[in-house]
Amino acid sequence: MVHHVTLYQLQPGVTPAKLESLMISTRMALLKIPEILSVKCGKNIDPESEWPFFISLDFESMDKLAMVQDEAIYMKFVADVIKPNTANALSLHYEMEPGKSVKYS
Repeated sequence: MVHHVTLYQLQPGVTPAKLESLMISTRMALLKIPEILSVKCGKNIDPESEWPFFISLDFESMDKLAMVQDEAIYMKFVADVIKPNTANALSLHYEMEPGKSVKYS
């Protein structure tokens, strides 16, 4: 099981209301993709944080993650929701099964 977390910096014009809309759009778009086992997203509680928005996804494997990144729904989501509203991103991947070698993820 692979946990994919992306932290985002927002464009200067993204208001709190727009951030709420981003969260709704994220859930609506990504829950349509069957390879994504779980979708979580949210806004940082600390208003001074460098990373005010995150998306967290669970996959069976890195192969499933790669499949999603080539999926039409995901590419449209990135083009229509992520790119226009974010300035920078930091993506992290974690293996969630104890004792499993990360090279087999």
